[in-house]
Amino acid sequence: MIAKALTVLVALCVAVFGCAPGQPPADSPPPVPSEPASAASPDPAPSVVFLGTSLTAGFGLDPASAYPALVQGRIAAAGLPHRVVNAGVSGETSAGARRRVDWLLQKPIAVLVVETGANDGLRGQDTGEMRKNIQAIFDRARRQSPPPRLVLVGMEALTNYGADYVARFRSVFPELAQANDAAFVPFLLEGVAGVRSLNQPDGIHPTAAGHARIAETVWTVLRPVIEADARSRSARKD
Repeated sequence: MIAKALTVLVALCVAVFGCAPGQPPADSPPPVPSEPASAASPDPAPSVVFLGTSLTAGFGLDPASAYPALVQGRIAAAGLPHRVVNAGVSGETSAGARRRVDWLLQKPIAVLVVETGANDGLRGQDTGEMRKNIQAIFDRARRQSPPPRLVLVGMEALTNYGADYVARFRSVFPELAQANDAAFVPFLLEGVAGVRSLNQPDGIHPTAAGHARIAETVWTVLRPVIEADARSRSARKD
């Protein structure tokens, strides 16, 4: 199902993913928290930053329907103090994400969720460079004190580029997750890619229902990461 869905994407990638440069335009608004923390709070809520593409930004939807906002609801329901920051940018490659990470880490964050590579794969870009870019993002994150917990989200490449490219692309994500002790979501669009009712008319971007499915996929991996962070923070206070 994944291969079939990704083959369909190639006809649309130039119009939707490929038109935007890797770096966000100068007038792009900065990412904002789903639930802003009070400026007067002496102990602001720890942040969970989603560094991602249009799949994270919630292209074509109200931001409240994008999966990071839905994850925020699950965080609140679990009684955890963390707040979500949706830092998704449409059209961005891993190189663009690498350029943005310094800006996103100006203030300490608790968890960094990295969803990148979809646009690299759609353009058939070099998988070695994508690997270097994601590793550089992780290396930069570790220079924060204390470093954030890391989550890497996997993606699939178009079958049109051949089996060798698909295999090399796919292997980047689990290998980097293991090497960097990052929690791993094997495929962001699991159960969504190729399902017409869960995607917008472009066949690429999930509907609100699709994002609800993605939120479940991500939350399964992310919840224990956030819970561990909450326990660690509580222990430091005691």
